[in-house]
Amino acid sequence: MNALSLWIEIPVALLLVAASLLALCGAIGLLRMKDFFQRMHPPALASTLGAWCVALASILYFSTLKSEPVLHAWLIPILLSITVPVTTLLLARTGLFRKRMAGDDVPAEVSSGRTEGKG
Repeated sequence: MNALSLWIEIPVALLLVAASLLALCGAIGLLRMKDFFQRMHPPALASTLGAWCVALASILYFSTLKSEPVLHAWLIPILLSITVPVTTLLLARTGLFRKRMAGDDVPAEVSSGRTEGKG
């Protein structure tokens, strides 16, 4: 075992442990929150941050293994950073719509400021 591999394996292991702790925190947050709207946030944040940790660990490991930069692993967390907030917003809107249809007390709809019939 050479010294260079040990210097790479330690940060890779720490990043993977950090990703697993973030996933655990997200799962605990999902279980502890009372409302659907509160439950959306912990898994979304934990999965995004955890994906960044796993991607960085992958880049470090495979860049060392190949002796050249391997950056294509960044595509996964970049796409997650784009899609997770959009999905969270759509889930929130769906939950709010369902509560409105059920007659629950929810905030009123926000008007866009446009009037009907005017271009």
